[in-house]
Amino acid sequence: MRILLTGANGQVGWELVSTLAVLGDLAAVDREECDLADPDQIVRLVREVQPDLIVNAAAYTAVDEAESEPERAFAINARAPGILAEEAKRHGALLVHYSTDYVFDGAKQAPYTEDDEPDPINAYGRTKLAGERAIQAAGCRHLILRTSWVYASRGRNFLLTILRLAREQRVLRVVDDQVGSPTWCREIAAATATLLAKPELAAPGAGGLYHLSASGSTSWFGFARAIFDAPEVAGLGVEPPALEAVPSSAYPTAARRPRNSRLDCRRLARHAGVRLAPWDDALGRCMAELQRR
Repeated sequence: MRILLTGANGQVGWELVSTLAVLGDLAAVDREECDLADPDQIVRLVREVQPDLIVNAAAYTAVDEAESEPERAFAINARAPGILAEEAKRHGALLVHYSTDYVFDGAKQAPYTEDDEPDPINAYGRTKLAGERAIQAAGCRHLILRTSWVYASRGRNFLLTILRLAREQRVLRVVDDQVGSPTWCREIAAATATLLAKPELAAPGAGGLYHLSASGSTSWFGFARAIFDAPEVAGLGVEPPALEAVPSSAYPTAARRPRNSRLDCRRLARHAGVRLAPWDDALGRCMAELQRR
């Protein structure tokens, strides 16, 4: 099987390199090899690789910056997935694409299901939703996996940012009125490999849209507290700071965030037997990896 992976140097893409390499002949590219804002580069790449499977782990993820440069965010998050979907259909390939909890407005009190109507409240969410719809409109075999609050032991994410800030400040103010499921990118990559062994999930009529995030939920404040409560913190040379819970209004950002980012992942559990580990369990394993470095 020939596999094309985009976004290979991103958080999820980095983990996918190892999980996909055992499944076939992998061509892993990042922005330097293919700028997804350039449609011609996308088409040329796919036609050179002639893949049986396309995994699109690339995205414009700078949520606040998307408010000021929505055209570039749209090009990468919406137009590019549509082109990949059209090329996947041309080649008879399966397309795996990652989306986000930010397609919802966060007003619902319960976790969001795949059947809930999206209503994004920021430019990033709007472009990601447009990408989902472009893939669905193209009519290719596809798996769209919505996830949330992704973090890793590398890159730019909440875990590494909060550890860095703890080395610089003795008191950290953290938002406590937004809830979601912190999801380790390695869990996403491993689940993706498992799902690829179940091609019926992307069969015509199967829907192709699933929620994939860690079990359980917390607030950003709860996430920060769990990080500093972890025994591995001492091995990282970080002195736990004092944490102050604050409302979103105390931490203004260019882009509005959903108050509720919880995703109901029961459909994936029913159809594929896949359920990610509890968020705090995965966090412990990620912290242990950081400590070993």
